[in-house]
Amino acid sequence: MLPPTIRRDLSTAEIKPSGKVWTEGTLGYTRAGLAILFFWLLWGDFSWAMKDRGVGPVATLLFKKYSASDFLVGMLLVSLPMLISMVAGPIVSYKSDRHRGRFGRRIPFLLIQTPIAALAMVGLAFSPVLGKFLNAALGTFSPGRDGSVLFFLGTFWVIFNVTSIVANTIFQGLINDVVPREMLGRFFGAFRAVSLIAGMVFNRWIFAKAETGYHWIFLGMAALYGAGFIWMCLKVKEGEYPPPPPPDPNRGALAFLTASKGYLKECFGKPYFLWFFAALNLSWLAFVPVNTYVLFYAKDLHMDLQTYGNCSVLSFFVSLVLTYPLGSLADRFHPLRTGMVIQGIYIVVTLGAGFLVHDAGSFAIAIVLNSVVAGAWMTAVASIAQKLLPRNNFTQIASAGAILGSFTNIMVPPLVGLFLDHHHHNYRYTFFISGSIAIAALLTSLVLHQKFMQLGGPKNYVAPE
Repeated sequence: MLPPTIRRDLSTAEIKPSGKVWTEGTLGYTRAGLAILFFWLLWGDFSWAMKDRGVGPVATLLFKKYSASDFLVGMLLVSLPMLISMVAGPIVSYKSDRHRGRFGRRIPFLLIQTPIAALAMVGLAFSPVLGKFLNAALGTFSPGRDGSVLFFLGTFWVIFNVTSIVANTIFQGLINDVVPREMLGRFFGAFRAVSLIAGMVFNRWIFAKAETGYHWIFLGMAALYGAGFIWMCLKVKEGEYPPPPPPDPNRGALAFLTASKGYLKECFGKPYFLWFFAALNLSWLAFVPVNTYVLFYAKDLHMDLQTYGNCSVLSFFVSLVLTYPLGSLADRFHPLRTGMVIQGIYIVVTLGAGFLVHDAGSFAIAIVLNSVVAGAWMTAVASIAQKLLPRNNFTQIASAGAILGSFTNIMVPPLVGLFLDHHHHNYRYTFFISGSIAIAALLTSLVLHQKFMQLGGPKNYVAPE
């Protein structure tokens, strides 16, 4: 009887099971093995998604509760973590691609960051208490109660977010290493479905309690993510990898300079990768202005948190229904093409919302449509990096794209916040800004598609090495 998961060397062994075997590198899976793999990866994704769906919105409300300006919110929630991850992400990704160990090349890095992220969530839970103690201890030198609380909120938020940003690249690398290529679109459809279910759970039953029960939410997310993600790491097994490049004989600063030169050449030396980075990062950036300030817009229009949560549940449910069809379309027509069509729809939705939203009712319609279309794009292109980037140095090149994305994310949210501060917090403008960025994203995607076709298109594509 063939075991559900088979670790083997394809160059030296032939396996002839009675049923179909899906392969990825030196890993082979029967139907049962593939189901087990999907279960554990999706369990890890559920833990991850509950953390992402829960911590960000609650932290945003706390920042506003303690008098953070729109500029400070944009700086602390997005820009500062991105700035730090620009340094940490490439280093960790570079090391991960070259690591060979008993537990693989991805899982050890995921196991290190998980408890740090969990402790940061515990810190967020107690930030108001710590801020009050600091305020009392500093006396006349204190920046005030709100300033003291914001110091701790900002510190723990940055730690939490940096671990999440870095780990996300490694997690994507793990998926790239263990999931068979022909199943990527459908897997990422299921991946998105789990994330949406987590969003529905959080917004339906938890989010309304965010302003009064934030500490229990943070502590619960810390426990779920800490235990759930570590459990996944212990259950998923990596295969064997080709030997890494020979170690640099140099030491110290010279070795760092040599590694940096190689990193820059491999990641930024090909125009194709630059177009890929531009298209993907502009697409993600288009969602940032609306998503960063949408809660503030809701409160300005006197929408209560339960109504806002219900709108989120509705949008997540619609997106959930669309996950499998979109994943199948991505496998059939390619995620790049499917994503471009949805980008066009997103442009219409955001610019239309900017003109038409005038009260809580029209705002509810706008945020549901915005969330559904943005979620459809995320589902459709979830496997695009795995489909377009080379496999051997996947996380390294993905981290390079994250660097460029970090530059824009460092600048745009605070600039949008500064713009809003100077325009009387008129959050309607966020729709116009998002729509304009989406137009730029679609134009760069069209150029990327042209180059993609020159490299073989959907049937004969070969990623440049």
